[in-house]
Amino acid sequence: MKILKFGGKSLANGEGINQVIQIIANRYYKDEEVAVVVSARGNATDELLAILNFAQQGFNYEDLFHDFKVYQSEGVAADFFEAEFNTLTKLFEGVKLLSDFSDKIKDQVLAFGELIAAKYLTYKLSEKGLSAVFVDARKLIVTDSNFGNAQPIDSISKKNVQKFFENSTAVSVVTGFIGATATGETTTLGRNGSNYTASLLANYLNAAEFQNFTHVDGIYTANPELVEDAKKIERLSFNEANELANFGATILHAKTIIPLVEKNIPLRILNTFNPENDGTLITAEQTDEGIKSLSVLDHVSLINLEGRGLLGKTGVDARIFKVMADNGISVSIISQGSSERGIGLVVNTDRASEALVGLEKEFENDFYTRDVNRISVDDNISVISIIGQDLSTFHKPYTALIRNKIVPILFNNTTTGRNISLVIKKNDLKRALNVIHGEIFGVTKKINIAVFGHGLVGGTLINQILSSSKNIEFKKGIKLNVFAVANSSKLIINKRGISENWKTEIEQQGQKYSVKEIIQYAKNNHLENLIAVDNTASKDFVENYIELIENSFDVVSSNKVANTLSYDFYKKLRKALAKNQKNYLYETNVGAGLPLIDTIKLLHLSGENITKIKGVFSGSLSFIFNNYSLENRPFSEVLKDAIAKGYTEPDPREDLCGNDVARKLLILARELDLQNEFDEIKIQNLIPESLRTLSTREFLVSLDKLDDYYSEIKQSQEKGNVLRYIGELSGDLQQDKGDLEVKLVSVPESSALGQLKGSDSIFEIYTESYGERPIVIQGAGAGASVTARGVFGDILRLADKG
Repeated sequence: MKILKFGGKSLANGEGINQVIQIIANRYYKDEEVAVVVSARGNATDELLAILNFAQQGFNYEDLFHDFKVYQSEGVAADFFEAEFNTLTKLFEGVKLLSDFSDKIKDQVLAFGELIAAKYLTYKLSEKGLSAVFVDARKLIVTDSNFGNAQPIDSISKKNVQKFFENSTAVSVVTGFIGATATGETTTLGRNGSNYTASLLANYLNAAEFQNFTHVDGIYTANPELVEDAKKIERLSFNEANELANFGATILHAKTIIPLVEKNIPLRILNTFNPENDGTLITAEQTDEGIKSLSVLDHVSLINLEGRGLLGKTGVDARIFKVMADNGISVSIISQGSSERGIGLVVNTDRASEALVGLEKEFENDFYTRDVNRISVDDNISVISIIGQDLSTFHKPYTALIRNKIVPILFNNTTTGRNISLVIKKNDLKRALNVIHGEIFGVTKKINIAVFGHGLVGGTLINQILSSSKNIEFKKGIKLNVFAVANSSKLIINKRGISENWKTEIEQQGQKYSVKEIIQYAKNNHLENLIAVDNTASKDFVENYIELIENSFDVVSSNKVANTLSYDFYKKLRKALAKNQKNYLYETNVGAGLPLIDTIKLLHLSGENITKIKGVFSGSLSFIFNNYSLENRPFSEVLKDAIAKGYTEPDPREDLCGNDVARKLLILARELDLQNEFDEIKIQNLIPESLRTLSTREFLVSLDKLDDYYSEIKQSQEKGNVLRYIGELSGDLQQDKGDLEVKLVSVPESSALGQLKGSDSIFEIYTESYGERPIVIQGAGAGASVTARGVFGDILRLADKG
């Protein structure tokens, strides 16, 4: 025989009940011997409880009761449940009259959910030509009188079950969840007790298998409603399933496993709505060690007992647990510190107030002596249990949580060292589950990216990410998800990622936005591993960095402004990064895609004394002077060529004034902990004063006025020299400030600077160890593609961390 159990969603009107009938019929016509256990249909248990509470408070419950009767009677005659509804009416009227109800009355009312379900299914099976019989479990399962959570008396119950099934040939449809005392009083076996009923029948009848039909394909590595990437687990051992049940896996009742283990009866979790799926098989056979699943305790509260006088005082634990035992309150987690902070207990929320009152009474005298300062209850918590986790690798999920700014309130591990539970804030639950799941199960790690600015660099970057994402996911197991793209006025946002038509979408569908709204969107959608990418040149946008960092975003930027504002802001930004344990990467701020900043950071961190940095910092000016020095053309023609190739800003004076080079030089100075300000840099402006105040248009038509000025400079050089516009950091770099200078120089063509070609940049890093032979970094220093690739590199560095 096989025991088939169907849950409330499976038995719901419509597709559910039809699927259940089909599954049973298939077994019946194959001559398989089966017994069926049912839960209440749909939301019947919750609805009956709501009506009961309405009646207790004297409210009008008739409308709720009418809806309940209509739903439960669908497809049967109007008077089919007349006896059941009449009894319920009397019970509700009695409760309303007394304004109260006992656990005994509550059990009587809730039992009708299963009684109606079993009677309904029996009728529907008979209607289809199957031989089916309704079985009231109260005639079989005899329990103690612990109403609400009764315990079966095995010796009597087993005898009753075996006697009933001895000569049964029809499909027995048994009420789950309920039993009766020896005197015939209705009891219930606790929430989700229908699984327990089925498990007991399987044990008593030596069933070949217990098949638990639900609305999902089996047991998953996490609740698939909370974690989209959750994977089905093919096999579990009884021990693992028991741990899952104890730590909140709602698909199993905590007591379900024990009767199965006694007789080594396999349990299979199946999907009513996908009966072809093999589900999850649970047997006595041990599976490979390792983390199996994440389970959640959601309707729980944390009780904190705090007091200096608790330190080293004996008997405190015994007093706490005596209160819990006297009130029949189960403690799922206890965490005890050796400090004055005392003890934390996790209990069911519906018993938390009772526990609080009991503890306050027990420790009343300790308040007067000030041994206990405070006893409080926090209802805004959830518990995530990592089943199969041991402490040796726990740092990985824990670090991932901290990286996403989710700080557990407390955690503990079992004595086996194979399960760890984390108490977290309830509003962090979904994001925490996704973060831990992504870290543990080797599924794709999702990186959620918001891109601000989609001009040449930003647009190129977005297209690079979209075109490379599949390959990166395949090779690195990292899914890059651009969930937001914004310019100065419009935003497109989609938690599942933007499409390749993002340019058209932002033009046609872009909405006004604030950075706060993007932060809130990420919170509302529980997005993890957040990166904000700044491809603007905006000083105003930089003001959002700290708020982004404080809300769990790492920052990647091609925008130089943040690193070149006041030194006070520079330090404030670093302080925010340290406090929130976030990262700010900006490799492209100085050398486009060249590994310059990382190199300088590494040298400085290792204690290397950097004595000077010199180089051509601007790819635009590199192109101009590399070509002007070697070609017999007027300066204006070379400049026009640079403008046409897109090397300069629309107004080339933004390049020629030297401010861009100065900002880059200042960034490097600050990497060496120098406290220079921008206005301390000596900058040689390459634009003659007479041309500085012209409009952009006027300047562009006056470029030939630069020719005589630069011809004179070119002709005055020593033979064999060429012109280079450089930035130079020198002086005693062990002090608070260095000497920063941006200038046009003449250097031998044979030198490293002199041999520069095209639009390349070059940087010479002089150190104490290397003496007069500098470390040279040279390569492409301009272009949207190169810069975007550098920003992309920073994103991947962050994605690969941890």
